[in-house]
Amino acid sequence: MPDAAVFVHPHALCESDQVGAGTRIWAFAHVLAGALVGADCNICDHVFVEGGARVGDRVTVKNGVLLWEGVSVGDEVFLGPGVVFTNDLRPRAHIKRTGDELVRTVVRDGATLGANATVVCGVTIGAHAFVAAGSVVTGDVPAHAFVAGNPATQRGWVCTCGERIGPDLRCRAGHWTEITKIRDTTLNRT
Repeated sequence: MPDAAVFVHPHALCESDQVGAGTRIWAFAHVLAGALVGADCNICDHVFVEGGARVGDRVTVKNGVLLWEGVSVGDEVFLGPGVVFTNDLRPRAHIKRTGDELVRTVVRDGATLGANATVVCGVTIGAHAFVAAGSVVTGDVPAHAFVAGNPATQRGWVCTCGERIGPDLRCRAGHWTEITKIRDTTLNRT
């Protein structure tokens, strides 16, 4: 059971004792033993967090998200309603894979995954990347990249604040210094 600093709705089930202070787990969510959930998270209705999944601090996990063993989510990530992760590239009902047999997925700090995005296992979604609603992510997503579609392809760049970055490497909020770091470290690689 989580400590008293964690709110668990009476209709939620939290079997993990590794849930950070200030986290809220709402109705019909299920957090299995062995799951690690950070501090100040919001785990909304009908979320499933399997043992072996890791969720950082200040993460928003909207309704109906499925997090399986081997999925690691960084700090301040937003997972929109219905986001689904996978952890087995060749699932078969008669073969039960666990631990190192599963394929890992990493979502870096500050990333956003829109509603109903599907993430095929084995990818890394970079820091502050933005995955559009309904996208199917089948490959790595660079930091600050905006991707959309099935399969998801890069359509542009986004600032840490979430605004699209124009050709002048400025977001509408004027975060020039941050954007030059993106240009210097990321833009030249794609």
